[in-house]
Amino acid sequence: MKLYALFVPVFFLIDFLWRGLSAKPLYDRHLGYLLRGKVLWLAAILFYLFFLLGLVVFVIAPAVESGSPAKAILLGLFFGFITYQTFELTNYALVRDWPLIVVIVDIAWGVVLSSLVSAVAFVLATKFFLVLISFGWRNISIFLSAALDSSCLHPYFISL
Repeated sequence: MKLYALFVPVFFLIDFLWRGLSAKPLYDRHLGYLLRGKVLWLAAILFYLFFLLGLVVFVIAPAVESGSPAKAILLGLFFGFITYQTFELTNYALVRDWPLIVVIVDIAWGVVLSSLVSAVAFVLATKFFLVLISFGWRNISIFLSAALDSSCLHPYFISL
């Protein structure tokens, strides 16, 4: 559960920047005729929560257990490819006029997003949690104030 709670904000931030800012013109141009005026947030949240659960179970937990960042990245890449291509190729096969450019871009995004989030979650789980555990929960405020003092490149962060 800690792994899950750890990287949910990371995933939402990265995907929001992509979907909400970078790729919005692409989706509007090619899928605007299908898009709702308002997002059904319950459905969107449920998708993300289950997708992220899959990342934890099938990618991040096995990578953390093995201690391998390469495993996190490669399994994340594979998970992103399988999940995003399932959605996109099904739509391409069944939905009239589903744009090929959206298929290609979305599958590529799924690969990038899943591998990037898996790598970040791996680093946070193996480095950040170990620091907090070894440092002691009572000393977190001291750690954070020291780390943020004068520079984001505090020597303690560099040594992680």
